[in-house]
Amino acid sequence: MAVKIRLARHGSHKRPYYRVVVADSRSPRDGRFIEEVGRYNPLTNPKVIDLDLEKIADWQSKGAQLTDSVAALVRAAEAGPKAATEQKKSKKQLAREAEEAKRAAEAAAEAEGSEE
Repeated sequence: MAVKIRLARHGSHKRPYYRVVVADSRSPRDGRFIEEVGRYNPLTNPKVIDLDLEKIADWQSKGAQLTDSVAALVRAAEAGPKAATEQKKSKKQLAREAEEAKRAAEAAAEAEGSEE
């Protein structure tokens, strides 16, 4: 029997909430599971990742495989709450910051030139 640790989707339409479950790989995504080992809510700010890492390690020692999404959640949970709250910057925001840095460098160069 192939056992996987994966996400089971709950919640209403466009309001997902996930449970991290240990299930037989042949069972449906939201169907029967063996044990619930955590929860994940991507809609809150910061995202709530509540995992029982001891149970996950125990199931892995018994041969259970993590899915890619659960493996990412485990890494985030082990890294701590600081890493989970970091957000990626948009392209516009990165371009704006680069332009501000360029202006600051030009202003510093002008200040050095006027001092001489």
